[in-house]
Amino acid sequence: MTHVYRTTAASAALLAAVFGLAGCGDSEATGSPSTSVPAATGFNDADVAFATQMIPHHQQAVTMADLALRKATTAEVKNLATAIKAAQAPEIEQLSGWLTSWGKPVPTPNEHSGHTMTGMMSPQEMDDLNKATGSMFDRMWVEMMIKHHQGAVAMAKTEQATGKDTASVALAAKIQTAQTTEIATMQRLLGRLPTA
Repeated sequence: MTHVYRTTAASAALLAAVFGLAGCGDSEATGSPSTSVPAATGFNDADVAFATQMIPHHQQAVTMADLALRKATTAEVKNLATAIKAAQAPEIEQLSGWLTSWGKPVPTPNEHSGHTMTGMMSPQEMDDLNKATGSMFDRMWVEMMIKHHQGAVAMAKTEQATGKDTASVALAAKIQTAQTTEIATMQRLLGRLPTA
């Protein structure tokens, strides 16, 4: 009987110590309690905003990539479009999965949604791109995709600075690295494309 009591008391002391330490979160490091989502969830409002905004941003990039695969006249533009689509389509699924697991709504695909976000093309710009042909299309597509990527890089930097979910922050770092490299590639390509 005494043995059972000692084991129970020891277990209770261990649990108290574990839960006592669990209460020591990152809110003490900042000197103020967290007002966002509780620490146990592992994500914050910045993570939700990143996923919610990056989904339509990526959807537009995939739409633009599909357009380039149909209309581009240079292999370099088509190769870029293929790479962009291959990278961003799976990321849309990943971001959507996170929002679902967090109990947050997933943005529905809409050609015109989010066009006020950094780097997003307006409906008029997308219409102009769709109407362009030949080398004019190639140049317009590259110019727009540079702007589009710059917007994604800015969003990724914000997530890295303010996000909490480690997977979201890691994806943001990956996006920043990949799209910064693609921006440099597109800027070099732009110098080789005809102006008219």
